[in-house]
Amino acid sequence: MPHAGKVLVAAVVLVIAAQFLWRRWRQAQQRARRQLARLEFSELRESLQSEFLTAAAATGKPRGLSWKQCDLASGQLFAVDRVTGELYAFVGTTISFEAIPGGGMEDVDAVGNLRSATAVFVHRHGRWTTDGRVVFNLEPQEALVHFQESLRPED
Repeated sequence: MPHAGKVLVAAVVLVIAAQFLWRRWRQAQQRARRQLARLEFSELRESLQSEFLTAAAATGKPRGLSWKQCDLASGQLFAVDRVTGELYAFVGTTISFEAIPGGGMEDVDAVGNLRSATAVFVHRHGRWTTDGRVVFNLEPQEALVHFQESLRPED
């Protein structure tokens, strides 16, 4: 029996070491994928801006207004979903709207005012995308604080 006990202990140690190494390897792979995604974001910035404007306009919000233009600010803030591990990018943006005829906003003077917001992008299934999610009146750092329960700053 003493020999069987040594074999069992060795097997347990081997399993623990394998799990440790597997986790380290997995974390390194995730970091490498996120780093590549960050580089891709910069390269795709112009097309992502267009995709964002199209997706945001399709939401129908804010009611009575149509999306006229959005200009992404330079720089971005990356965050990671605490559950899924997906990479998010928060980008400051300036948005302009125009009133939709018959939408009830034609007589509102503030319609033409530029709006400051944060555009939200996600790296999902190996590509950057957006559903047009926007956080009005918050800069990217403030938006990350707003979502701190579900997102953490990217390493």
